[in-house]
Amino acid sequence: MLDLLLTNGAIYTLHPSRPRATALGIRDGRIVAFDDDARARQTAQTETIDLRARIVIPGITDYHIHFTAYAMSKTRVMLDGARSLEEVVARVAARVKTAKPEEWIFGLRWNHLDWAVPNFPTKEPLDAIAPENPVVLKRQDGHSAWVNSAALRAKNISRDTPDPAGGVIDRDARGEPTGTLRENAMDLLGDMAGFTTGDISEEILVNAMRAANKLGLTGIHNVEGANSLRAFQNLRAQDKLTLRVAHTVPSESLERALEIGLRGGFGDEWLRIVGVKIFSDGALGSQTAWMLEPFEGQPNNRGVATHSMEEIERLARAAGQAGMAVYTHAIGDRANREVLNVYAKLRGEKITAPFRIEHAQHLDRADIPRFAALNVIASMQPIHATSDYKMADQLIGARGRYAYAFKSLLNAGATLAFGSDCPVETLDPWVGIHAAVTRERANGEPNGGWYPEEKLTVAETLRAYCKPLSHNARADCIVLSQDIFAIPPREILNTRVEMTIVNVKAVA
Repeated sequence: MLDLLLTNGAIYTLHPSRPRATALGIRDGRIVAFDDDARARQTAQTETIDLRARIVIPGITDYHIHFTAYAMSKTRVMLDGARSLEEVVARVAARVKTAKPEEWIFGLRWNHLDWAVPNFPTKEPLDAIAPENPVVLKRQDGHSAWVNSAALRAKNISRDTPDPAGGVIDRDARGEPTGTLRENAMDLLGDMAGFTTGDISEEILVNAMRAANKLGLTGIHNVEGANSLRAFQNLRAQDKLTLRVAHTVPSESLERALEIGLRGGFGDEWLRIVGVKIFSDGALGSQTAWMLEPFEGQPNNRGVATHSMEEIERLARAAGQAGMAVYTHAIGDRANREVLNVYAKLRGEKITAPFRIEHAQHLDRADIPRFAALNVIASMQPIHATSDYKMADQLIGARGRYAYAFKSLLNAGATLAFGSDCPVETLDPWVGIHAAVTRERANGEPNGGWYPEEKLTVAETLRAYCKPLSHNARADCIVLSQDIFAIPPREILNTRVEMTIVNVKAVA
């Protein structure tokens, strides 16, 4: 007997043994039959959905997301799309007018490289509109914060404050902080860093999950900390999760987690602990990615190593020995090489736990084969390629050839896992799918794609987002408005998700 039958459809399973099907039989949330076998198991109690020739693909997993930060972003001042410093300041000023005295104001996603004058901002424009309200504005990549004097005073950050290890306080000629804090210098803000989630309400988180379901998301790998894990556990206890959540432990919490006996995979099919998140460097836009060679026009800047390799090795070994996956953030080519070196050493010690590099953005050609050789997953976000391509051309020049090198990694045998890095970028996975297939922005730039040799096919892209539909696999799947395998690639952005099914239930 079946709980649910999907029939009369064009089902793309992404599984090599049965790439296409017309019917799918589901019982207890898992696939038990295909095609005629599925139809033969239909009973009067089976819920049946006539797909009317519509397309079905597996549900989409976002393999790198800050989900509760996305949910909380609705309460922040959103600064993306601003074309000048003045436009950003105007948006913040509007929020200041509604703020209580001395209330902290938070904003996200400014990008100085999109401004008419692409300079890092200073505190003075914020001081003019918010002399008493502390203001913390996170850059688009989340690796720099722009703050005003009130925020600096509140956290006792002055000319006498030393740069923390792995962080930079931008200063003027007199040594005074200018208002930009990079990498670990943001830790000086403590709980007021602005990207943390605090106590998130159940309503906000449920609404965010609904928004994700409507876009076809059925699972996430959430790279956040205790607050988000607590929020997801509260929903799991009430059976309210509509996303399957794989959660990481931040590196600073790893020791405590291991002390109480936590191991990788703890949890259930809705919420489980999978690994530890570690940082090795910064980001391209903040010019803190750790590079083999200096940034263009900045002979003394090769970025920032936010943790020592010795510390990363210690953390990765401890996690790996506990069966936990290791998710290490690496943007620059030097950071990627050094992390691969650590992984190589640990593989030599017979540690077989999953190893991932988060972002794997800028690679030296010689390091590309090492991902497959060391069984390291390249956890990448296709939207970064199209969002960042002009910035990459400006900051690293011809080295951009092996930036966001999806096809090169795939051809070398690496496993790709795609995500959004939301709220750094949009939650919408279709923007990422379009970016991977076209290497173009929505407006068609650059025509033909940025380094088009790195384009992927639709099938290759979906395999990096989706788990195949096969016998006994979870039957999470989505129904689409158009056949994305048949349409011109640029039309992928017009795709609508007409139904999202998770654990037999239509959740969107």
